[in-house]
Amino acid sequence: MAFAGRRDVPEPPDFGILKRLARDQLIYLLEQLPGKKDLFIEADLMSPLDRIANISILKQHEVDKLYKVESRPALSTSDQFCFLVRPRIKTMRYIADIVNADKMSGRSRKYKIIFSPQKFYACEMVLEEEGVFGDVTCDEWSFYLLPLDEDIISMELPEFFRDYFLEGDHRWINSVARALQLLNSLYGPFGKAYGIGRCAKMSYELWRDLEEESEGDGQGRKPEIGNIFLMDRDTDYVTALCSQVVYEGLVDDTFRIKCGSVDFGPDVTSSDKSIKVLLNAQDKVFSQIRNEHFSSVFGFLSQKSRNLQAQYDRRRSMDIKQMKNFVSQELKGLKQEHRLLSLHIGACESIMKKKTKQDFQEMIKAEHSLLEGFDIRESTSFIEEHIDRQVSPIESLRLMCLLSITENGLIPKDYRSLKTQYLQSYGPEHLLTFHNLKRIGLLTEQSAGETLTAVESKVSKLVTDRAAGKITDAFNSLARKSNFRAISKKLGLIPRVDGEYDLKMPRDMAYVFSGAYIPLSCKIIEQVLERRGWLGLEEVVRLLNGNEFSISDSTVEDNPAWESQRIVLAVFLGGCTFSEIAALRFLGKERGCKFIFLTTAITNSARMMEAMIEAKA
Repeated sequence: MAFAGRRDVPEPPDFGILKRLARDQLIYLLEQLPGKKDLFIEADLMSPLDRIANISILKQHEVDKLYKVESRPALSTSDQFCFLVRPRIKTMRYIADIVNADKMSGRSRKYKIIFSPQKFYACEMVLEEEGVFGDVTCDEWSFYLLPLDEDIISMELPEFFRDYFLEGDHRWINSVARALQLLNSLYGPFGKAYGIGRCAKMSYELWRDLEEESEGDGQGRKPEIGNIFLMDRDTDYVTALCSQVVYEGLVDDTFRIKCGSVDFGPDVTSSDKSIKVLLNAQDKVFSQIRNEHFSSVFGFLSQKSRNLQAQYDRRRSMDIKQMKNFVSQELKGLKQEHRLLSLHIGACESIMKKKTKQDFQEMIKAEHSLLEGFDIRESTSFIEEHIDRQVSPIESLRLMCLLSITENGLIPKDYRSLKTQYLQSYGPEHLLTFHNLKRIGLLTEQSAGETLTAVESKVSKLVTDRAAGKITDAFNSLARKSNFRAISKKLGLIPRVDGEYDLKMPRDMAYVFSGAYIPLSCKIIEQVLERRGWLGLEEVVRLLNGNEFSISDSTVEDNPAWESQRIVLAVFLGGCTFSEIAALRFLGKERGCKFIFLTTAITNSARMMEAMIEAKA
């Protein structure tokens, strides 16, 4: 898909059908258990379920009482129990305990387990071990995709990151492949597929196998999405570790956006109660500031409040008829906008207070130094001070990981020193956390020069003298500089700026990090789409450990006039940040194309670190 100048951005497809499909299937599964029933819901399925089917829909289908799946089984008089759960062994033991307790007391009930998004063999094994497999009926709710907004679809699988990248567990790849199959059947066929990363390649291959098995009827249909790009999170950890400075990213970092909505506490609402706000394109205020750099947001909100006030003031010069029209048509919308405006102003003030307390400017400065490769000793001292002051265990870990990745590992002396200080400040129980971070490659120790030489000499014996010389050069360069530095230089991730970077009128994707850094993940997508493949990016691919692919489906008609050719489905396996979403939205506007985001879950630096932490804080 070559970008051709700037044109109007195409409209995204309607993803409402995904919600309707999920709702209809859930209703069908509930009706398989006729009569009144109690429904036990796993905690992390509650928010997604709320977006699909509210309580009144569940009540219509004879759900009597709702319980949260937790450690203590509830006392209930119902004759039928239905469990809506994720496929987890811990939950299976919880269900088995309930069934066995009923057996002991001579209570007879019907039990149904609905797994979402799919059932795993290990779960059935646990039920069998516990002696309850014959007492329960099992079903699958194929709820793979939750549209959070008009251009964001989430699988709501935050555990995907840890399961795949740390534990090496491939079980969710089937869910990704099935999700792609569903999207392809509704909005495809996708003509061109690009990707990078081992998980991306496996997911793509399994999806193609599923397509061949089902012999999809998409041939000849006009697609709504023409291109798909799959990317593993470990292709670019740096972007996910950076502090976010676009408004939506800051709201996520500060308040935690959960399933597309956020709980604003009393400090934002200026009252004694919290308010749950849905953040999407329907929020007229939020939709205009979500992708903006935080420094531009206050100015916009104050201008917006002046405009609103001017619209209210119009009432004074109205006659009766105009007043009647104003009250019936405009007043409700203005009041709603006013309410949202005051909430976002409150959120900005709360963010400002928290960030001032955390020396946010100092932290950003240290991050920018790490990204650019300047003042590394100074940045290391900043991290040591951060640890010693016990500002936050998560933030300290994040900064250490950013230092490690940008420098291709810490020198042994620094690694030992930072690790010791961290364990003394935050507790020795974090030893396992360091083990996890090392395993996943987020916080590593540089190998001593001798180790490289040993590996080098072993490899040299296997190849000709001329090739051995090249290998020696490669190892020498590896010992000196990191892959991130080399990739950054190759792709121009650190923009050269003469004077101040204009954040109000950004000229490239670097604005999402205050003009200091273009997100690597977004730059790769831009380059590959521009070149219609990986040609010319061989060196970058080598530095990223390969597993790239670029495949055109010959059966799909490639009509450049179709809107779908300018719509790209960007799939992030292991999580996607709001900064990346903002950057690609900006790129889409610049190049006249539309990006749709499919992610295993929305992530940020704190969620990534929490997934690695073993110590139960």
